[in-house]
Amino acid sequence: MTSATAVLRRTNVLGVATMLLLLGAWELLIRVGLLDFQNLPAPSAVAARAQQLLASGELMTNLLHTLRVTLLGWVLASVIGIGLGLVLGLWRPAWRWSMASFELLRAVPPISLVPLALLVFGFSVRTELTLIVYASAWPVLVNTIEGVRTVRPELRDVARTLHLSRRETLLKLTLPAAMPSIVVGLQLGLSLALVLAVVAELVGNPSGLGNALILAQLALRPEEMFAYVFTIGLLGIALNAAFRQIVAWTLTSAKPLPGKVS
Repeated sequence: MTSATAVLRRTNVLGVATMLLLLGAWELLIRVGLLDFQNLPAPSAVAARAQQLLASGELMTNLLHTLRVTLLGWVLASVIGIGLGLVLGLWRPAWRWSMASFELLRAVPPISLVPLALLVFGFSVRTELTLIVYASAWPVLVNTIEGVRTVRPELRDVARTLHLSRRETLLKLTLPAAMPSIVVGLQLGLSLALVLAVVAELVGNPSGLGNALILAQLALRPEEMFAYVFTIGLLGIALNAAFRQIVAWTLTSAKPLPGKVS
């Protein structure tokens, strides 16, 4: 076990222990009567309600809907962000022509598009996907532009020396050099995708965890509401952990391409 892995595991253990202590204190305060159960349910009551929702299939149905839409929107946003980022980062005229529009659109908060998306698409998955793609594409786009622009000049000199084509230069030099920045953008985009999926479900889609959360709140069922809140949090943790693991596996199993410049 490397020292970095040991530190990471120790950090995870401390984080879990802290969360368990907070939940224990929460439960204790409820049981001794210092907190009003009507306003804040005990963790044990939340867990019991979550188990009921899981047994009925309602929790899993909403979870799978949110997960599917989040991943689909994130993939679409990633393709758009990386594609446009490469064009704007490598082709200076394209950046000059689009810079004003780029900065204007980037300043528009994704939440402000909710009424427009509802007007165009109604209460549907398309509204959800529109918000997710718009919000998630920006970090991928910006990080891709920065990544390709900060490629070391020495690598371009190597490409010219070896008479690499533009395609070979892009695939063997530019993209690998920009990948750390792109990966950061992809992870930020994934987090935003889940946030916007839940927001869209709160107001514009009659399905998913966000919709179930708002229905529980309107029905004055705090145990159910907190069960969905915790589910959303756990889903976010799982998505980020899965992303980091996939990146780690990719880096570990990556092999040099034939003819790749080292």
